[in-house]
Formats: sequence, C-alpha cells, structure tokens
Amino acid sequence: MIQFPKLTDTIKHLVIINLIMFIGPKITNLDLSNFFNLHFPKNELFQFWQYFTSIFMHGSFGHLFFNMIGLWMFGSSVEYLLGSKRFLFLYFSAGIGAALIHTAVHYFQFNPIYEIFVNAGLTDTEIIDILNAQQTSDPRLAGAITQLQFTKIVTIFNTSALGASGAIFGIFAASAVYFPNHKILIFPIPFPLPNKLIMISLIISDLVLGIFSLPGDNVGRFAHVGGAIVGFIITFYWKKIK
Repeated sequence: MIQFPKLTDTIKHLVIINLIMFIGPKITNLDLSNFFNLHFPKNELFQFWQYFTSIFMHGSFGHLFFNMIGLWMFGSSVEYLLGSKRFLFLYFSAGIGAALIHTAVHYFQFNPIYEIFVNAGLTDTEIIDILNAQQTSDPRLAGAITQLQFTKIVTIFNTSALGASGAIFGIFAASAVYFPNHKILIFPIPFPLPNKLIMISLIISDLVLGIFSLPGDNVGRFAHVGGAIVGFIITFYWKKIK
C-alpha cells in the first residue's frame, strides 16, 4: 500500500498562495507578468522585488502542478524535521538564490555579446532600443555579430523567469541531505532509487542541458542548479551544527 506524505500547514499555505497567483489574474483578466516575473536587470521592466515575487508565478497549470507536487512529496518530511520557520527560510533562500544565480549566468552570456555592440560604435541607448525592437538593420553591425549571437542576446534581454522550481530544488537538496538513502520510485524506472542518487542525477542533467542550451528548451536550468546549491549549503550547515 502506497503511503502519501501528510500535507503540512506551511506547504498547504504555499500551495494556496501559488494557486491564487495563478488563477486570480486569469479570472480578473489582469496580467501581472511584467510586474512580478523576473526580468533581466538591463530591461526597463526589471524591479528588485521580482527576485521574490517570481517564485509565485507560473506559466501554465502543468508548470504549477508539478512544482506543487514536488513541494508536497519532498517538502513534508523536510518541514517535519526543520519546523515551519526554518523550512520557510530554506524555501525562500533557495528560490531567491536560484533567481540570483540565473541572473548571474545570463550576465555571463550577455556581456560578451553586448561588448560587440559597443565595439561597433553603438551607444547604450541605441543597443537597448535594438534589443527592445528585437531586430536591426544598423550597418555598423553588419559582419560584426552572427544571427546566433543576436538571437541569444535578444532572448536574454526580453525573456522573463518565473516559477517555484528553484525553491523546490532547494527542498529536493535538503531532502537528499537529511534522507540520503530514502528510496523513491520515479516513473518510468521500475525500481526505487536512493534520494541522493536522484538529486545528483537531476543536477547533472540540468547542468548539461543548461550548458548546451538545446533549441526550444525554455527551462531555467541554472536556476534549478542554483536552488539546489543554496538548499544543500544551508541544510548541510544546519546538519553539521545540530
């Protein structure tokens, strides 16, 4: 008989808030994405609070559903062990840390291409105008930048990040720290695997997919890795000093 984890009050409240943030704007026909999603800092839509609010935003019901299932399945035992205050600190630290690392990686990818624009003689204002328009016929860029580079910088500049995945990966990491040998059945693998092996596999796969940036993959791979790193550091420290 399969025994499902108890839905704790803290996780229940997080799920409710996420549901409200997803369903509310659809019912009221209110678009909060420009205000709450995390934008690239050079974009005029960027606001510092988006590092927090983007954790509660989701692009589709499937996106929301699987994040909340992960929070419930892995978070219940972690919250039971840590208590609600530490659990919330871990959750939001991982979520914000994931967003910061996501931004840092984007800056690492953005700046070398931005320098091509600068070296071609364009001003900051001209560059931002081109990135907002997502197209250019400026002769100064002819032969200076490839279509791949232009697509990359435009995508970084104009695409916002959202979702609780970074925070969830922090909870995944905490679960692996505290319950490393707990066996979990992951579809479609027909036998259960140790928690720590699942966590390591997830991190490696996200690193590989993030580095190679497959076409059509709009998942924040480095946000996942960042959330897991923050979650691991915090819980590893707590476990050591306990």
